Amino acid sequence: MRVITIANQKGGVGKTTTAINLATALAAIGKRSLLIDLDPQGNASTGLGIEKDEREISSYDVLTQGASIDEAALETAVPALSIVPSTLDLLGLEMEISTADRRAYRLRDALDRHAAAGAKYDFVLVDCPPSLNLLTINAMAAANSVLVPLQCEFFALEGLSQLLQTVEEVRDSLNPELDLHGIVLTMFDGRNNLAAQVVRDVRSFMGDSVYQTVIPRNVRVSEAPSFGKPAILYDMKCPGSQAYIALASEIIQREKQLAAA
Repeated sequence: MRVITIANQKGGVGKTTTAINLATALAAIGKRSLLIDLDPQGNASTGLGIEKDEREISSYDVLTQGASIDEAALETAVPALSIVPSTLDLLGLEMEISTADRRAYRLRDALDRHAAAGAKYDFVLVDCPPSLNLLTINAMAAANSVLVPLQCEFFALEGLSQLLQTVEEVRDSLNPELDLHGIVLTMFDGRNNLAAQVVRDVRSFMGDSVYQTVIPRNVRVSEAPSFGKPAILYDMKCPGSQAYIALASEIIQREKQLAAA
């Protein structure tokens, strides 16, 4: 079972869209997948069609009440993809467990218990809030690696160094096995010269850490969440869906390289 945290402290970079569609793409190519929604806004849950009244046991209960992954996980319309949904209760989590034992390891402990009982999933993706708070720290402490969505805009690199420093600090203090899985460039507009320059700059700065797949700005991908569907179900042939399928294949290849190393 591989755990990948999807994180960026900036909002509006395509983080949740990437979490939903990457999880769907991994499931579509035969990988049993689980998406854990750690964002209090719950957009990943809504984007996979999980209504608020269905979220009887949520990621909040996993982190505070000791609920199991199996108890919280709900099946989605995507075969082989389940989700641990989020609720607004997560907003108060930081204050509730700020002095508790192993407060940074709540998600890791839950995933360890799940693995010990016989893991059901090949991949677990964790969608983080757009901030570097205790929820994001829990996600990184539980993960094998971090995937960073980065928008193709002028301020793309602003804040990236802070996020990478946080990854380094978590590796040093909480999770020595944590690494950077890769950076995926999102919302690329080929008509925009600045976007092409951002792609060149990020590849120059980060080298092989940047995935070859670039996610284009796409209306169908933006429309899909309002129908409670990932883009790959909403319109599999659109450029955005095809890009996420390509990204999933690229991630599988990187996983094979990591396993062989």
